[in-house]
Amino acid sequence: MATKITVNNNGSLRVEGEFEIVDKDGNKYDLGGRDLVSICRCGLSKNKPFCDGSHKGHFEHDAIAFALPPKKPAQ
Repeated sequence: MATKITVNNNGSLRVEGEFEIVDKDGNKYDLGGRDLVSICRCGLSKNKPFCDGSHKGHFEHDAIAFALPPKKPAQ
């Protein structure tokens, strides 16, 4: 299965499929065999970068897809 990222309303980014998550130095997080995780978007999780549900009642965002503007040409 290809990687799929779902932007949840008022919450996390749900990542599922085949993927790896690395820190700023390129070290892999041990995902314990999971093929589905939720990534924190609100900044309140005590388990960052993973969501722990702390956003409930503290974060509002309606996840509605839209098109980005065209990519700027390289100079």
